[in-house]
Amino acid sequence: MRNALARAVKVALCVGCVAVLGAQTRSTLDMYLIDVEGGNATLFVTPNGESLLIDTGNGGAAAVRDAERIAAAAKDAGISRLDYLVTTHYHGDHFGAMAEVASRLPVSHFVDHGPNVQPNPATDTFLNTVYPKLHAGKMHTVAKPGDMLRMRGLEVRIVTAAGKGLDKPLPGAGAANPVCASVKPQDPDPTENAQSVGTHVTFGRFRLVHLGDLTWNKEIDLMCPTNRLGTVDVFVVSHHGQPVSNSEALVHALRPRVALLNNGTRKGGQPAAMRVLHTSPGLEDLWQLHFSLLSGQEYTVPGLFIANGIDEQQTAMPLDALTPPAPGPGTPPPPVHNGTAHWLKLSAQQDGTFVVTNARNGFQKTYRAASDAARR
Repeated sequence: MRNALARAVKVALCVGCVAVLGAQTRSTLDMYLIDVEGGNATLFVTPNGESLLIDTGNGGAAAVRDAERIAAAAKDAGISRLDYLVTTHYHGDHFGAMAEVASRLPVSHFVDHGPNVQPNPATDTFLNTVYPKLHAGKMHTVAKPGDMLRMRGLEVRIVTAAGKGLDKPLPGAGAANPVCASVKPQDPDPTENAQSVGTHVTFGRFRLVHLGDLTWNKEIDLMCPTNRLGTVDVFVVSHHGQPVSNSEALVHALRPRVALLNNGTRKGGQPAAMRVLHTSPGLEDLWQLHFSLLSGQEYTVPGLFIANGIDEQQTAMPLDALTPPAPGPGTPPPPVHNGTAHWLKLSAQQDGTFVVTNARNGFQKTYRAASDAARR
C-alpha cells in the first residue's frame, strides 16, 4: 500500500514536471487567427501557457463548427482553458459561439464593453439569460480604455471600449498624426461596431493591435490629432477589411510591417479598404484568412499568403472585384467552405522578431526585429 502511494505521488510529480517543462520550452507569444468564416476568433498564448481569446465566431447553425475550430487551435497551442475571453461587441459573428466555446474551454475571466446599444431579440435574450450564467462565479469586467489585462510577461491594454478611446497616448506614442488633415469623417455609426473593445498587445519589443470592428469615425477619434497608439509590428485588420473601417488615419499612422486580415470569401477585402492597406508606409506583407471574391485580381495577394479558399474553385479569378449582393433575407449565401479550416499562426519573440505561418500550405515568413529608427 505504501509503495503504491509512493508511486502515485511520483507520477503526480512527474505530470507536474512535464507541465512546467512544457511552459518553459515555449519561448514565443503565439497567436492564431482562426477561420470562423468571416467572423472573428483570435487566440493568444503566452510562453507560460496563459491564454486570451478575442471573440468566439458565429452563432446559430455555425456555433458548433466555429467552437470546434477554436478548440482545435487551443489543442495545437497546448491549452485546455482560457484565462480571458474578450468579446469585442455584440454582433453574432463575434459572440455567437460563446456558449459552445465555454463548454469546451472553461473561461476564468470574461471581458466586454457593457450594455448592448443595438437592440435585437436574439442578442438580448442571450445577454439577459445565457451570458450571466456563463460568467456566474467567474471574473467579469466591463472594460474601459486604459485597463490592463493581467498576464505574465505580456502587456494587454484596452484602448477602446463602449464608444470611447484612450484619452492619453500609450508610452512612446503621442506624436502629431499628419494623415488626419486629409481624412474626412463618414456618417456616424450607431451600431455595436463602434462600441468594439480594442486591445494593444506588447511582448518585449513586439507590438500588435486588434480593434475588433471599430469603425471609421472612432478610429479618427483615437488617432487624431495625435497618434495615441504609436506604431506596431502587426495590425489585425479591423472589421474584416471593410471600408467603413480601416481609415488612413489609423492604418498609415500605425505603420504595421504586417497586416493580418480575418475576412470571409464574400466579406471584407473590398478595393477601397485594400488600397489603404497596400499603400500603408512600411507594410511588408498582407496575409488573408480567406480568398476574397470582393478583391478581384487588382487587390488580392499571392495565394501563398491566403489560408483558405472555397470548395468549388474557379478556373480563373476575374480581374474586376465582385460587387457584393444587397443585404437582406433574399441575399444568396456565400460560396461554401466545408473542408478543413486553416489558421494563420504568428509566433513572436521578445526581441521583436516574429514568424507568420499559413497552416494550409506550410508557407512561413520570418520578420526580423526592426530597429528603433525603423519603427518611427
